[in-house]
Amino acid sequence: MRRFTVIAALFLTVVAACGTQTTQRQVAVSTPAKTRMCAAGSFRHLGSSRLAYAAVVRSWATVSRRPGGAVLARFGKLNVNGVPTVFAIRGAVLRTNCEPSSYLVQIAKRPNGVTGWVPVGQVTVAKVSTRIVVDLSEKRVTLYREGMKVLSAPAAIGAPATPTPTGSFYVNQRLIPVDRSGPFGPGAVGISAFSDVLTGWTQGGPIAIHGTNAPWSIGRAVSNGCIRIPNSMLRQVFAQALNGTPVLIRR
Repeated sequence: MRRFTVIAALFLTVVAACGTQTTQRQVAVSTPAKTRMCAAGSFRHLGSSRLAYAAVVRSWATVSRRPGGAVLARFGKLNVNGVPTVFAIRGAVLRTNCEPSSYLVQIAKRPNGVTGWVPVGQVTVAKVSTRIVVDLSEKRVTLYREGMKVLSAPAAIGAPATPTPTGSFYVNQRLIPVDRSGPFGPGAVGISAFSDVLTGWTQGGPIAIHGTNAPWSIGRAVSNGCIRIPNSMLRQVFAQALNGTPVLIRR
């Protein structure tokens, strides 16, 4: 949970040094049957255990408490670390032709799990087939793709005084520190969660799944809230867990 110096913006492709290159394809969320009619303003849930959707800010975005309502937050194309701003799509309000007019999105902002509405024209949409589960009681991180377990790694979690927050989040950025032998190892998979206690930290105390230069800590509750996994496993998670990947942290 320290400040990163970023050497690359990583969203549409993964840097080759961190694994096999993977691309994230932009898609349109629409109804296959053109003749289908929907009630204007009706809501459709989007996403499942096998498929999720990420919203990537095009140039700027305003997230409101309700469609067309008071602005909750404003975002630029890039976040504070200079990488694309990404939201997790949870659902959509539909037009009469069943096309979405606004997306219900989760954003990387306090309080943890906060959601709001963004107009469809302000974002592009990408499909995500990966999912991460962090089990704090087992001190383990598991990555799924299309509902199938891909890998599972032992983890270090937050100490009792600085616990890892629980809840449903998403991958909002992937960062490579300049010093890959430092406390973050070869990289960090940032998630949309913030520490419940370290509110005065840089950038508000963001949480990440990252590598480590202290392998002895794996399997223990010793961190400031972040989740550490072995560097070899971090490289695999980094390469596969694209932005928008759902992250469930549970006890």
